[in-house]
Amino acid sequence: MTPQQSILNLLGLAARARKIVSGEEQVIKEVRSNGAKLVILATDASANTRKKMQDKCHSFNVELQEFGTRYDLGHATGKDARVSLAIVDDGFAKKLSELLNEI
Repeated sequence: MTPQQSILNLLGLAARARKIVSGEEQVIKEVRSNGAKLVILATDASANTRKKMQDKCHSFNVELQEFGTRYDLGHATGKDARVSLAIVDDGFAKKLSELLNEI
């Protein structure tokens, strides 16, 4: 199994465990309230969204990773296209971070 596939599978597991928040406004809310442990941004996010997420994650010291397209992220979490995901569980965030750093 490729690292990309492992990441998508883990995102699916986290989504079923209700440990993922998706959608730009919800993700930013989680970052502000210190609930987000890791933010994943689609590689095809707009420049505006990318800058907003980078600034927000930087000021609240939350790790930000770019991975997959909005359709990959949406499909992995069982939803329509998703540009940003916040992982709100330490275990999932740690494992996803390790996998994302490998690719």
